Amino acid sequence: MATEMNVGAPPVLARERIALNAGAALLVAGLLLVVAVLPAEYGVDPLGVGRRLGLTAMSDVKKGVDAFQATRGASAGGAPTVAPQERGYQNETVDFKLAPRASIEYKYRLDKGEALLYSWKATGVVNYELHAEPDGAPRGYAESYEKVKAKDAASGTLTAPFSGIHGWYWENPSDTAVTVTLSAAGFYNMSHEFKGDAAPKTKMFP
Repeated sequence: MATEMNVGAPPVLARERIALNAGAALLVAGLLLVVAVLPAEYGVDPLGVGRRLGLTAMSDVKKGVDAFQATRGASAGGAPTVAPQERGYQNETVDFKLAPRASIEYKYRLDKGEALLYSWKATGVVNYELHAEPDGAPRGYAESYEKVKAKDAASGTLTAPFSGIHGWYWENPSDTAVTVTLSAAGFYNMSHEFKGDAAPKTKMFP
């Protein structure tokens, strides 16, 4: 009778050992989850051990990278990084002499998405407006980008939001003649000059 009971004992002990080992494995896994995984991946550190071990720094870096990527994606707005052009870019420096109380307009032909890099300076303060006339717009219609009084220089980059002519209106408000010097580079193929009652002048670029 005793022999029969001993025969059944080992399987019971084996099952107990398996259960103990499984429980120990689960306990270790739980500790690893709380101590390492949660602080490193999610920034959750209920025991405070992860911060002391430097594991929460990994989560902080990940959050910073995610925030940076989201901000960069939003600011990019789907604009292409490279916009190939079939022709080379143009650049020129031109002077405009303005008599007292006189004005002049100078605009470049740009297609939608083309950029214009510019810098201008004057020998005295002028009033100016940077604006554009979209293709197909009614005569006399213009969209203003910038309108400033009493300034003697400005620089910047303009990316055309639509196809049309884009440029400046300068006015000399003083009783002394002023010279405006403009330097501009971009993929324009023509420019237009409007001055008083004179006929508009158009310049073609190769």
